[in-house]
Amino acid sequence: MYTLYGYPKTRSVRVAWALEEIGLPYEYKLIDLKQGQHLSDEYKAVSPSAKIPVLATPEGTLSESAAIVTYLAERHGMQEFIPEPSSFSRAKYEEMMLFLTSELEQPVWNLAKHTFALPESQRLEEMHGVSAWEFQRALRVFASMLGGNEFVCGNMFTMADVIAGHILAWAKGSKLAIDFQNISDYAQRVLTREAYERAWRGEMSHLPAQ
Repeated sequence: MYTLYGYPKTRSVRVAWALEEIGLPYEYKLIDLKQGQHLSDEYKAVSPSAKIPVLATPEGTLSESAAIVTYLAERHGMQEFIPEPSSFSRAKYEEMMLFLTSELEQPVWNLAKHTFALPESQRLEEMHGVSAWEFQRALRVFASMLGGNEFVCGNMFTMADVIAGHILAWAKGSKLAIDFQNISDYAQRVLTREAYERAWRGEMSHLPAQ
């Protein structure tokens, strides 16, 4: 049994999505960011960085969503969700994961930081335009990498698609333009998967009633 520490509409949905795709049981523990629960001493004992998501496993805790979903696929989904170790396909998977988290995601996160995540005194209005420009530059590269493939690693849905799909959903929610047809079609394919829908609804169900 795994325990996922998360909060709706954050990167924790990636881990919930991965768990749902593989069909693994898990407990969900809401860390209420609005109430500052991530800053409590109790939670910092779980996550010294005070960030989510964190996955508690029988062997210890893991943070960083890309690492967590890769671990889950390696442990439970080999031959599905992740290419074989030492294969060229696996190298392309790792390449894509690094590109997604270091290039495509960063402008979206930068926009979020300068919109609401950073203390108000540290936000820069100018970063909104810079983030949009950087996102379009990375998106053009992603469109080229994706090409006519069904998924980011070819015809097999992998955990790299979990990361890519969430980044694109996040970008859409941030009103960043996605004007490449192959990316729009791809986003429609991955974000209508039943496992994503279950993960998203499952997280939302843990929010306290208003």
